[in-house]
Amino acid sequence: MVNRQMKTTFTVALTAAMALSVAACGNSNDNSKNNAAASTAPDSTNSGTATNTTKSDKKVTITFQNIYPDPTTPSYKMVHELKDQYEKEHPNVKIELDTLNTDQQKVKLKTQAASKEVPDITIVNPAAQMKPFVDAGLFAPLNDMLDQNGLKDTYQSGLLDYYSFNGNVYALPDGNNIEVVYYNKDLFAKAGIAKTPTTFEEMLKDVKILKDKGITPLAIGEKDSWTGSFLFMNILLRTNGGPGFLQDVMDGKKTFEDPAFVEAVDAFQQLVQAGAFPDGATSIDANAGGNIFKSGKAAMWVIGSWETGAVDASSVAGKVGAFQFPTVNGKGDPNQFMLAPGSAFAISANSEHLQETKDFLNFFASNLPKKQFELKNAVGLGQKVDGDLKAAGYSDLAITIAGLFNQVKGGDLSFDNTMNPATSQVHLSSIQNLFVQKMDSAAVAKEHQTAFEANK
Repeated sequence: MVNRQMKTTFTVALTAAMALSVAACGNSNDNSKNNAAASTAPDSTNSGTATNTTKSDKKVTITFQNIYPDPTTPSYKMVHELKDQYEKEHPNVKIELDTLNTDQQKVKLKTQAASKEVPDITIVNPAAQMKPFVDAGLFAPLNDMLDQNGLKDTYQSGLLDYYSFNGNVYALPDGNNIEVVYYNKDLFAKAGIAKTPTTFEEMLKDVKILKDKGITPLAIGEKDSWTGSFLFMNILLRTNGGPGFLQDVMDGKKTFEDPAFVEAVDAFQQLVQAGAFPDGATSIDANAGGNIFKSGKAAMWVIGSWETGAVDASSVAGKVGAFQFPTVNGKGDPNQFMLAPGSAFAISANSEHLQETKDFLNFFASNLPKKQFELKNAVGLGQKVDGDLKAAGYSDLAITIAGLFNQVKGGDLSFDNTMNPATSQVHLSSIQNLFVQKMDSAAVAKEHQTAFEANK
């Protein structure tokens, strides 16, 4: 039985792992004191309306840019239910949702930032990705709002460091995740695969077996280029023998032409050449790619644990398990994961309704954990939740994922949360290109190194 002790343990285990990787995030914050070991989680976070500092009855419209476009997912329902609740309790406030997929939102925010027209609330990614927006003075510090009604204490210890610069917190994360391999048990059985792969060589064999059976081995939507990068970084984490490759590059201890990087490109291309991915993967966005798996048409999906609730709400619910990314050429520890501090909610420094927007985001963030728990989507939250997953009716998959959190022994952040944006863009395009044509792996490594040196 999954009891409160297991829940608390998995929260602390991931927090400790995130602290191990904080040096790799490229963040120049001074909140390192928050990396102390997490204390026992408090009661299930605030469930009531946040205390508002503004009592005005003036009519206010708050634009809330978000990345939850799929109506079948718990996160979509969470946003709409909290929006409706707040509007009901605050008749003078209208929350206008601007809903996009992840890559659409990134592009739109860059355009808005260039003209200094950032919406009242927008979505940013941690560390290196959000730093340019902070440096440009586009986001409002949230320290005062976090100090209201205990909101700051609901976040896992150290997590807010990824969203902090020069002593100020500029965004509130929606999660704290690890990347796993989801797999369809029925499709594995149909293909005659008796166990999940523990080595990359076994994974390649399974890919070929599945392909021969007419089953798409690995779902992906690589039109949104971060998906291929995330998968690639799992391989690099293994070929490097552990975390820290990108940090070593930034510190001048290694270059991208290091054998570990070339080996990772070789292995990634082996997957592509084996036919692991859907035809036309670069024309399929991340949501559509995920739906290939969630509709039962693909056997595996390498993605963050944030998708657990969505999988459980899909047609493959009850048929899915999860496992760690395997070793590669005998290298790496399966209990080291790609770590994904979540996308986060930031407030425009130029909002015409700054206080009202802070009041709403305080309410939203205070109630998010309770709502996600109710929607069976609390695994991978960045905030502490006091609850028994088994007693609350969580699925076997969710409990498996919680167990994997218990096993985390460190890991790395994604490429674009670590490197500067210009180098990251070259990387994303380079990996995306591997889906289209086979390249000399040494040339791919050199392309990365050239971009890094040009954009230090």
